[in-house]
Amino acid sequence: MNDNKLMEKISAIFSIFMVLFYLGAGIYLIFFFKSTLNSAIIGLFGAALILYGIFRAYTSYVNIIRLFFRNDISDE
Repeated sequence: MNDNKLMEKISAIFSIFMVLFYLGAGIYLIFFFKSTLNSAIIGLFGAALILYGIFRAYTSYVNIIRLFFRNDISDE
């Protein structure tokens, strides 16, 4: 039981880094990426990455609050 809880905590911390990656990649694609590809497609993909990063940030926040700051009765 404790191993599963530990893996959930590690996964929650790893998800923070993934949020930073998705947000950073989206910002990079929108503002700094120079290519011969259609800029509208790159902008849409960058916006999708930013929106997905925001969604992952919310779910990561909920998981971190649940895992680190809430005391469950089943933990005893």
